[in-house]
Amino acid sequence: MPSESFDTIVIGAGAAGLAAAATLTQKIPGTVCVLEARDRIGGRVLTVQDHDGGVLELGAEFIHGESPATLSQLRMAGREIMDAPQIRWMMRNGKLEPADAVFERMRQRLGRLRPPQRDVTFGEFLRRHRRALGATVSNLAQQLVTGFDAADLDHVSARDILKEWSGSSAADAPTFRPVGGYGALMHHFAAGLRTPRCELRLRHVVSAVRWRRGRVDITVATDTGPAQFQARRVIVTVPLSVLQGLSSAAIRFEPALSRKRGALASMAMGPVIKLLLQFREPFWESLHQRRFRQAAFFLASDTAFPTWWTSLPIRNARLVAWAAGPAAVRLQGQGAEALLHAALSSLRTLFGSQVPFRKLLQSFHWHDWEADPFSAGAYSYVRVGGENAHVQLARPILDTLYFAGEACDAEESASVGGALQSGIDVAERIASHTA
Repeated sequence: MPSESFDTIVIGAGAAGLAAAATLTQKIPGTVCVLEARDRIGGRVLTVQDHDGGVLELGAEFIHGESPATLSQLRMAGREIMDAPQIRWMMRNGKLEPADAVFERMRQRLGRLRPPQRDVTFGEFLRRHRRALGATVSNLAQQLVTGFDAADLDHVSARDILKEWSGSSAADAPTFRPVGGYGALMHHFAAGLRTPRCELRLRHVVSAVRWRRGRVDITVATDTGPAQFQARRVIVTVPLSVLQGLSSAAIRFEPALSRKRGALASMAMGPVIKLLLQFREPFWESLHQRRFRQAAFFLASDTAFPTWWTSLPIRNARLVAWAAGPAAVRLQGQGAEALLHAALSSLRTLFGSQVPFRKLLQSFHWHDWEADPFSAGAYSYVRVGGENAHVQLARPILDTLYFAGEACDAEESASVGGALQSGIDVAERIASHTA
């Protein structure tokens, strides 16, 4: 069996893995190898080109709040950002109505409530305070937890959600998009790794990690058969579900990660199914005296795809359909045509049956992140009682096993910013120990 040795091996070429490898090559003189299971880089960043050359984001798309790591890395890559408008419409009493006032009312009313002293599920928190919040605000909060956080109301931590919503990356925080998509940033990282001291291997599926202090042996499946890699240390950046053993691509650790059991049990991955529908014209802009011309988001909680958004400030004829949390669970296992049918049915609820949606449709793309074996979900959330889980998961073991990824960042979890920051942090920690 072929065998290769490096000082540091990074498992995963997503945002965290690429940021970690890039930082390491700048900070220390040792050799680095990045092992990526897919045939592409980016992980849960999946930027593709439409037939007309437009950028399509089937994974991460937005920058929620002024994420320090994301903005600084984009600046270093010479990439710009654009403001993403937040004008929202939501279905109420069978018709679309402006939602911004409801969002503001939710922010104010939640701000007057104290987080529970003893953690409860967010579903229980809403039930306790439904009278103070009112039915409309409670329903919106429920939709945001299941949609924005991709979480299960009966499992997600109320304390963690309230902390997140009061922070810089809350759902109503300023929102941006990277010009050219997140894929450009991933390729910038990869270009910087093309040095004699760093290698990037695609289609290298890690199956086992045997470790002891100062030594790691990694078994990998490649197109040409099994291979073995050795290193002084490893940075594990695979998604939470893969670490939890909930994916067919789960990695076996010998000895097992007993120190991580509490953290792994305290978090879960939320499912997401995302569709991008390209129409011949932006039909919604001409409806109802053009009242939706500046619309950024459409919310309809009782449809198969409860959240939709446009490409503003770029004007085109594309709509994004988003099902997360329980909505995604209900759609799991369905093929392309069934998902498209569900999406068009959701559009009829939003805009009426007079629009010939299928005739106007030119193309569509989709990705089911739960069904993707190398992610088995979209991003993480904290279960009841797991407030310190991010920190616990990120803690290294014997200066040999290091962990990074959005689930390891306590400030910007469930985001590209959190993944980037965690990768940079772990690389800097290794550099400080080897200086």
